[in-house]
Amino acid sequence: MSGKPRGATVVWHRDGVLESRSMYLPGWALTLIMVGSGLFVLGIAALIVLYVPIAGVAARVPGLKRNIVRLESDNAKVRELAQALDHTEARYDQLREMLGADIVINSGAFATPLPIAPAVVGRLPGLPNTFEPQPSVPSHWPLDVDGYITRGQVGTGSRREAHIGIDVAVPIGSVVRAAGGGRVIDAGKDDEYGNFVRLAHPDGLESMYGHLSRITAVPGGYVPAGQVIGLSGNSGRSSAPHLHFEIRVEGRFQDPLDYVSEGTQ
Repeated sequence: MSGKPRGATVVWHRDGVLESRSMYLPGWALTLIMVGSGLFVLGIAALIVLYVPIAGVAARVPGLKRNIVRLESDNAKVRELAQALDHTEARYDQLREMLGADIVINSGAFATPLPIAPAVVGRLPGLPNTFEPQPSVPSHWPLDVDGYITRGQVGTGSRREAHIGIDVAVPIGSVVRAAGGGRVIDAGKDDEYGNFVRLAHPDGLESMYGHLSRITAVPGGYVPAGQVIGLSGNSGRSSAPHLHFEIRVEGRFQDPLDYVSEGTQ
């Protein structure tokens, strides 16, 4: 055997030419060519493997751009709707203030004398006025219309859900009057009670009227028993039109039916 390294001779012949040409490739050159060809094939395969997911993502880009444009348009519409809702709620609050604000004018707030309507006292037609004019404990039924007590006083020691005061189902706009003569210590709007009026009576008693649709009592003023302090409604945390009526003694809640009996027969 010869010590000459093994190689290969490449012969090529061009058409129309008598002579052929050849080129000898040593073994290391053949190995280099084979390795280079293999690396080239692997590179092409790697490019194909990497290109397919990239091409898929690139194909989704136009759709994603369209979705982004659509979402931006939707967000703009949502902002417009939110602004319109805020404007509507502001107008609604203004309307509620117009319909449910205090309507009894304080004569001391004006320098010139103005005619002030007299206080309205609610009582059943044909019955004499039996309401005492001086401060008194709450003993009169606060409604002139028939209603149904849907929830009574339930203390914290009961197995049922605790409930302060009583709920009387009556139509919206029913007259609500003071159960006794006293000073208006608070009147306004609350998340739980809605529109409410709270009166202070003698002997540390207080009466509370909640979920009103309209308030006619002035904070700090005095109302005799039977005077209209508002109209019943469905404001605050309420699921149906009714009057929420409470009585407290030095901050402790009492059952109103222990103090008020008329109108419950």
